[in-house]
Amino acid sequence: MTLIFFDVLTIAFALFAAWLWLQSSRTRHRRISRHEQLDAGDLNRIIVAMNRSQIANQRAALATAASAFTLALRLLLDLLLRFD
Repeated sequence: MTLIFFDVLTIAFALFAAWLWLQSSRTRHRRISRHEQLDAGDLNRIIVAMNRSQIANQRAALATAASAFTLALRLLLDLLLRFD
């Protein structure tokens, strides 16, 4: 029963990570022409976009790490139960 729980948890984390990576990759940023004049508002928008992208990537990476951790824990439990 414990192994089934970790299997389901691993699948859930993997699907959640995939969804977060998809959401993170969907954001597009407008390119800036070299002929444009940048002001403080433009720089602020650029920094906010970079910060949001970094936060989205961080969430997706955390979900991926959680999925890998639960898979490793499940495999370790399976290995320990085989030797019992």
